[in-house]
Amino acid sequence: MKSIDQKQFAEELNNGANILDVRESDEFESGHVPGATFFPLSSIQKNIKQLDKDTKYYVICRSGARSQQTSAYLEQNGYDVVNVIGGTISWQGDLEYGL
Repeated sequence: MKSIDQKQFAEELNNGANILDVRESDEFESGHVPGATFFPLSSIQKNIKQLDKDTKYYVICRSGARSQQTSAYLEQNGYDVVNVIGGTISWQGDLEYGL
């Protein structure tokens, strides 16, 4: 599984990265990386077909554990994913709020 550190992730955001935030709704609403899509781990099996296998996704959670689990699952199902190490708590930039 591919992973990326926070510095590299910040650079990818400037290139229009597709971000999947896999936390639950209350966590996402309380602050997420700008441009992130709410895609909770708890409903990933139900919603996986919403994703495009030709798109690279950067997967983030709070600290990195759920994003690693999600990245492994998506990769096993043929998706191009990159796990964001350190999660949202390590993010140095501004956050967006709400769903």
